[in-house]
Amino acid sequence: MEKIIIEARVNELATRRDNPHVPFLPSEIIADARTCYDAGASVFHYHGRKEDGAPNHAPKFYLETNAGIRAQSGILIHPTLGYVAHDADARDRFAAVEAMMQSAETAPDFAPMDCGSVNVDWWNPKTGSYDTTDLIYKNSTATLMYFAERITHFGLKPYLVSWNVSFTRQVEQFLKMGVLQGPAYVCFCMTDEIIFAGHPGTQAGLDAHTAFLPKDFQAVWTVVNYKGDLFQLTENIIRQGGHISIGLGDYAYRDGARHMTNAEVIDKVVAQARHLGREPASVAETREILQMPTLKIAA
Repeated sequence: MEKIIIEARVNELATRRDNPHVPFLPSEIIADARTCYDAGASVFHYHGRKEDGAPNHAPKFYLETNAGIRAQSGILIHPTLGYVAHDADARDRFAAVEAMMQSAETAPDFAPMDCGSVNVDWWNPKTGSYDTTDLIYKNSTATLMYFAERITHFGLKPYLVSWNVSFTRQVEQFLKMGVLQGPAYVCFCMTDEIIFAGHPGTQAGLDAHTAFLPKDFQAVWTVVNYKGDLFQLTENIIRQGGHISIGLGDYAYRDGARHMTNAEVIDKVVAQARHLGREPASVAETREILQMPTLKIAA
């Protein structure tokens, strides 16, 4: 079978209350990038965070972090555009990437496009009600087309996030229009436990996603379970030829009573994939599978 692309998703908006190993600061994220790379990850996704864990959208954060990651490994860098925490216009949301592309030392390899809009309110199972009621992750078609143009301009690979079938259908229309070029790299964002914006992290939820992959265009798919345990589904994903995106950013993984590190989570995926006959893809092999373009540095 084709080798498996493993992405480490190391912090997102996760707190240290549930797992103390979630990295916040550049030095912590850089260290995680190296250990995840050594464990077998070829892609590394992170969010800018402040010392107290609050989101940090300052380009300086990403410049420092990307440069540190580049200095110690060849892992492919996938930064955020801020998710719902960065509710700004398209240009402002993409500004950090524009700054990153001024130098080969700070340039990422991917830029994300969540191909639709969705309610992302947080459910509280203790109270049986929502803690929030007005969180909308807004990605208009115009915003997405702007992202696609800038991503193509810089030779980045679009990381196409699909929270539900409507997002995947939007991807297909963009491919038909030529706004995106294949192979499309689609991340199925499943959700569980305290957020219900995506399909559930079950085989039925996954089947609903894969059924709507574009039929006339090449697509490579990976899976994340935001706020859910992806290991409930990893064996099936691996057997079906999918790829894995996983880490403490999405779920506070434990080994019994012990909190796992991001590298330990990657180790577990690698062991499972090898047991099922799929070797982890190297950085070079990931580039080949995804037919990644050549970066175009602005300076």
